[in-house]
Parts: sequence; structure tokens; C-alpha cells
Amino acid sequence: MAKTQLNVRVDEATAEAARERASQRGISVNRYIEELVRQDEGENGRAFVQAAAEFMQKYEAVFAEEFDARGDGIR
Repeated sequence: MAKTQLNVRVDEATAEAARERASQRGISVNRYIEELVRQDEGENGRAFVQAAAEFMQKYEAVFAEEFDARGDGIR
């Protein structure tokens, strides 16, 4: 995968925390940030799926009733 440079500005405490966490894990700060972003993407995806599942569970009866009332027979 091609790499691109991304410049960000953070306060010194945040920069030091990133350096320390990366060092503790034995990886570069770049790798550490990449992993954080990928983890965040995964969490967002899981949160969306969870919210959709909760919505469908909450409104399943409403959908079933609506489709049956129209004769669609979807269950």
C-alpha cells in the first residue's frame, strides 16, 4: 500500500504520550497512529451494526405488521 505523509499538530503532552505508547509496544509513532485510526474505524463499523440491530429488534413487529397488512407476506 502506498504511503502518504500527513502532518498534524498536537500539544507536547499528546506527542509525548504517543511516543511513550508506541515505545511501550515496540512500534513507531507512525505505526501506532495507523493502528489507532484502524481501530477507530472498526469501532465505528461495529457501533453502526449494533445500532441497526437494535433498531430492527425494536421495530421488527411494526415492519412485520405493515408488510402483512399490505399482503406482501414478508416475515
